[in-house]
Amino acid sequence: MATEVRKTLVATVDLLTLNVELVNPVKFKCVENCGRCCYELEIPLRDEDVEAIEELGYSAWEFVDYEKMFYRGDKFLGYALKKRPFDGGCVFLDPETKKCRIYPNRPMACRLYPFVFIKHGAKMEVYIKEDSFCPGINHPDGEPVDGSFLLREYGWLFEEYRRKLEES
Repeated sequence: MATEVRKTLVATVDLLTLNVELVNPVKFKCVENCGRCCYELEIPLRDEDVEAIEELGYSAWEFVDYEKMFYRGDKFLGYALKKRPFDGGCVFLDPETKKCRIYPNRPMACRLYPFVFIKHGAKMEVYIKEDSFCPGINHPDGEPVDGSFLLREYGWLFEEYRRKLEES
């Protein structure tokens, strides 16, 4: 059963100055030992994700689901991360501890979740997916998603896009 997903604009980031303009206040805390996103989401893999995981010694056949494909329009974006057949969890999620076995090398989609980043010229809009299954969104103990949070957690992404802007 598909879960209806709503997204809310949280902030806009100027990629040239890294100035963050907050739009809607939200709090977030990744709840330890939860792993619900590792069961509920289909994770797209970029070529860079596959290469990073293969560098850990895994074969693509162990973690790439070649039967599930992601497209944007008619452009092929990649395949999905495999799920375990016995419980539907990600193949890298430890079923007992609910911790990711490849956390430092996890795919880009995992690194970004539950946020969505949409670039418009020199601006980046930051949205939060309000998935009903994620207990960390607006968690009472959550951290405010403000400029310092976004730059600490996703500064690498803003810098990557900033470099691309400067090169073009």
